[in-house]
Amino acid sequence: MPAFPFSNRHTIRTSGSSVSLIALLTLSVSTTAFAATDAPVAKPGEKPRHATPASAHKPSAKAHALTSNTAENIGIEGHRQANWVSNPVSAATIREYVAGTNPLKALTRLPGVLFNSGDPQGVNTWQNSFLMHGFDQSQIGMTLDGIPLGDQQFSNVNGLSPTSAISSENIERMDVSASTGSESVASTSNLGGTVQFISRDPSHKRGASVNQTFGSNEMYRTFLRLESGDLNPQGTRFYVSYARNDTNKWRGGQDQFMQQVNAKVLHPIGQDSRITAFFDYADLQMQNYQDYSLDMFNHGGYAIDNFIGQPGGYEKAYRLALAQRGLPGGQVPAAYANLKSPYTASYYEGAQMQHSYIGGVSADLALTDRLRWQSTAYGHRSYQRGSVASPLIASPNGAPLIDQVTQPDTDRFGFTTSLSYRIAHNVLNAGLWYENTHFDISKPLYQEPLLEDVLNGTATPVNGLDNLKNPFQNGYRQVFNTNTFVAYFQDTYHVTNTIALHAGFRSVLNTSRVGALANWQTYTRTTAIAGGDSLTSSKPFLPHFSGEWRFAPGHQLYFDIAENVKVYPVSGYNSGSSPFSTSQASYLASKSSLQPETDWNFAGGYRYTGRLISGSLYGYHTIFSNRLQRISTGPTTQPYTTIQNVGGVTMSGVDGAVTLTPVKGLSLTNSISYNHAVYDDNITQTINGSRVTYNIKGQQVVAYPRLMYHADLSYTWHDLQAHIEAQYVGKRNLSYTGDTKVPSYWLTNFGARYDLSKQLHRLSHTGFVQHLSLDFNVYNLTNVKYISTMGQNGYPMAGDYQSVVLGAPRQYFGAVHADF
Repeated sequence: MPAFPFSNRHTIRTSGSSVSLIALLTLSVSTTAFAATDAPVAKPGEKPRHATPASAHKPSAKAHALTSNTAENIGIEGHRQANWVSNPVSAATIREYVAGTNPLKALTRLPGVLFNSGDPQGVNTWQNSFLMHGFDQSQIGMTLDGIPLGDQQFSNVNGLSPTSAISSENIERMDVSASTGSESVASTSNLGGTVQFISRDPSHKRGASVNQTFGSNEMYRTFLRLESGDLNPQGTRFYVSYARNDTNKWRGGQDQFMQQVNAKVLHPIGQDSRITAFFDYADLQMQNYQDYSLDMFNHGGYAIDNFIGQPGGYEKAYRLALAQRGLPGGQVPAAYANLKSPYTASYYEGAQMQHSYIGGVSADLALTDRLRWQSTAYGHRSYQRGSVASPLIASPNGAPLIDQVTQPDTDRFGFTTSLSYRIAHNVLNAGLWYENTHFDISKPLYQEPLLEDVLNGTATPVNGLDNLKNPFQNGYRQVFNTNTFVAYFQDTYHVTNTIALHAGFRSVLNTSRVGALANWQTYTRTTAIAGGDSLTSSKPFLPHFSGEWRFAPGHQLYFDIAENVKVYPVSGYNSGSSPFSTSQASYLASKSSLQPETDWNFAGGYRYTGRLISGSLYGYHTIFSNRLQRISTGPTTQPYTTIQNVGGVTMSGVDGAVTLTPVKGLSLTNSISYNHAVYDDNITQTINGSRVTYNIKGQQVVAYPRLMYHADLSYTWHDLQAHIEAQYVGKRNLSYTGDTKVPSYWLTNFGARYDLSKQLHRLSHTGFVQHLSLDFNVYNLTNVKYISTMGQNGYPMAGDYQSVVLGAPRQYFGAVHADF
């Protein structure tokens, strides 16, 4: 395990609750006309940065820039992405949220997008989920500066969560395709769109940025970025940043901590080429919030959590475990008396930690005025741990519980390379991507102490965040090796200045081999877990077609059609939607019927961008084949998990959005999304020797609401910005049969920012402080009680299951931001 390179995590604390970072969204990103693919706009006082076409682009006639009377006005100039449905979401939008907030939360401004989390900032990766147009985060391709971030499962085998990959303050923009994605995006999970994170470039000016945030639950975040400025006439420059985020949990005991280092170096070559290097280190340590069931939500109140950090916490967990076994001394807390399953409602502890390193070196070279070569070499190392005190197995010393620890360990390296060539009215682009991933996951089991030893001070309970040694047993261990090879070719043909067509394809070859190195039958309840075999996903031709027509000033029509594949995912026993996460018998029984998930996506839309009104209408239809689903039964600490091909899924949806800017500084956005995604077939399972058929045909897919609505009202007056946003999320299915549903909810947020820069410059002419602002944010303004994330432990075929997460109550945050 890597050593902690920074100060002790408990040395910086504050008390009391305070206020938050927020800025004002003054533009409806849902009506953005194009994605400025790699043509970042220089900041005031900086030299213009050259455009960096990420795939195949040719400048065509100018598109209408988005009209806005506000601070964020994204010009659509220069190189354009061939995927016309791409939307850029800039750093100004990300700054709408509390510093350090998961940048995916900013994408909820787009119609059809839903981000869920158990904590206000969304940094807890176990209890986050991201959904876009009927797809979840494991089906959406994500990259950072071209480096693949993987399928975004918890214990991400082939990548890293965005919050661990880069500090939100260092993101220049996010390019989002809510439809078919792009051939050039390095992902093998993008069934339904892509999110590309682009890091900011170092500034040409020497300086520093500081952001200090305070908030509810003694939240304390410090961010510092140092800029070198130009080091030579060529413009070589770099920045280094450090972020430290610490907050108490809003319910239960203990806290959640994260620290992060980013660095980026840029070396220009001539006028239109450059070499860059990016590095990220992240250290995450936090106690998780306890998972809920619908029964707990309806009958247990809003405050149930694990016992660690609470007075007498270990004794409560110990006596609850005794009660489950019917042993003397057992006791069920009075608050759990009305629950159907009180014994697993709380555990002593449930924690996660992660140390990760990721970085890459990229070359973007203009070989001629028509030919451009781009390449990136990258590496990633990640050590993770997820622990839970389980009452289902007794310790060897007789204590009625153990601490079980999941330890995923990832090493991967890879490269991407592409050539773009402009000739006549065409832009041709071809590229390759190769990656090797080594994934090692084990489940060491640790003995908990006897209660009398804890009470007399001779022993301490196991804490998953401590340095753990000497497990009494290893529940299981699996080792995976995966090789991925992707090649693509695409051509964008500009028929006229207003009409463009795109055609391309990608070829995917992915092979994963698994070995089972340990299996303790008492824990796994099977004589053998999946091992000693391999699965290959091979799709030599996945076509993609799209086009656009700008038929009048401000008006645009576009379409997008593609076939996509998600290769067989990799995850350890009883975790994730992987064919390898089951017993050897179940794996062999299902292997012959397994096929990689594929789909056909058909999408089209219309946009209008004007001075007083902007709007969009977007429709899509998706046909899934061989959809693999994780079906869970039993207790969440030791579930029975099966991975089953649930057949086809048919999905249709439509989005509409309108933004009004009637007067200077005022913007009103409304968007509505409807999604109809249903299973095409019923499911039959063998339970205790009997065949049981579940009627899921025609049921809405789990976790995704049919109806969502979003409204945002913002106003800018001189140096004051303020906004209020509201989101409605409709009912969602928890079970595949739809007999248990999570209730709908409204969520309202408020934010304001006051810029003190002008007043500061009037008082002082030294120019030492270039910018100063105060931010305030209220999350969940109406203090609604609601269910946020779903399915972190899988979904039941029918009935209830302890696999939902509570959303945080009302929270206050405030921040001071200064640039020097």
